[in-house]
Amino acid sequence: MVGAGRIGVALLVVVLGAGAGQGTAAGAPAREPLDTWTGSWEAAPSGTTTAHPGASFRNVVHLSVGGDAVRVRLTNRLGTAPLRLDTVTVALRGTGPNAVPGSMRTATFNGAGTVTIPAGEDLVTDAVPLAVPDAADLLVTVHTPDDSGPATYHRAAGQTNYRTPGGNWAADSDGAAYTTTTTSWYYVTGVDVLDAPAAGSVVAFGDSLTDGNGSTRDTNHRWPDRLAERLAELPSYRRLGVLNAGISGNRLLRDDTGPSALARLDADALSRSGVRVLIVMEGINDIKGTPNATDPDAFETAYRTLVTRAHAHGIRVVGATLTPYGGNGAYTAAREAVRQAVNAFVRAGAGGLFDAVVDFDAAVRDPEQPQRIRPAYDSGDHLHFNDAGMRALADTVDLTTLAPLTPWTP
Repeated sequence: MVGAGRIGVALLVVVLGAGAGQGTAAGAPAREPLDTWTGSWEAAPSGTTTAHPGASFRNVVHLSVGGDAVRVRLTNRLGTAPLRLDTVTVALRGTGPNAVPGSMRTATFNGAGTVTIPAGEDLVTDAVPLAVPDAADLLVTVHTPDDSGPATYHRAAGQTNYRTPGGNWAADSDGAAYTTTTTSWYYVTGVDVLDAPAAGSVVAFGDSLTDGNGSTRDTNHRWPDRLAERLAELPSYRRLGVLNAGISGNRLLRDDTGPSALARLDADALSRSGVRVLIVMEGINDIKGTPNATDPDAFETAYRTLVTRAHAHGIRVVGATLTPYGGNGAYTAAREAVRQAVNAFVRAGAGGLFDAVVDFDAAVRDPEQPQRIRPAYDSGDHLHFNDAGMRALADTVDLTTLAPLTPWTP
């Protein structure tokens, strides 16, 4: 059993080079557990909403990689007052809000069962002794006894979650008390796993296209989910956990829905556990939003700043081209010219700006009308992708740009 005294401090590890890693390939020497934490799930805070004092929030989160124990990152990052939590639990999910019998665990903070998170901060639990398999669904439940002001949440979860009208039901395995549903995640922003069969994690950093808008709810068909499925087929020394840091409505150059990409880079990407690689697809809301950005040079400057900051932590950056949105109500020819200019220097980024490039635009555009998404990939609004489009994005990522090609050696 893993002791609860390990404090959850986000771990930054430099990108793996040839011959480095944390897994063991077939034929490679076995190793002892390294007590290494890997990011397995993320939801970046996107704003605040009405708090429900006395309620219990049961969040359903879908892990990428499993491990011998878990720890949970709770958030009051966008709150305005200290957040008191008197119970936080973690369990394997059965169906709906019901836990798998025998899997319910109470999380602690430096050994205490209650915690107060200051406004503007995140806090990580102690290690929770719960072994979890790859691609597991967890129930992360919090009870907020007091009115702690606006609740930090991730609005567009694409996942049905649960709430009680009142009462501390956080430790109940039976989900009967959870009579209210929500499609947002409350107060939880990450899950790490201990000694995962993986070499670290990759962060998908972006807006609603990464957040999963347009994909089928409750099916985990966002493109980062599909990327996790592809990575799961690799040997452990090449496998990575996948963290989805997409926020619907987010921008590269200015605050809008959630802080701007540059403002949230450290909290949502660089400080996450075991991060090796960052995939960046951010900027379409700057082009089509109000006010809209018209200077391609501003995008290049922002990307260059982002890459420089990631490299300072030893993290590789894969730049993604911006996908079409012709036919959407925000489309204009002038804005399309900006998108094309941005994509031109992203594509050239493998030679200088980015460590590698993934051409999402080329993968999903309609050959007959390249300013538009292929009809088979269009969710209907000519901007967001359906499940097939999400799969096409994920399948375009060259896995050799993410993970080491040679196994760990002692």
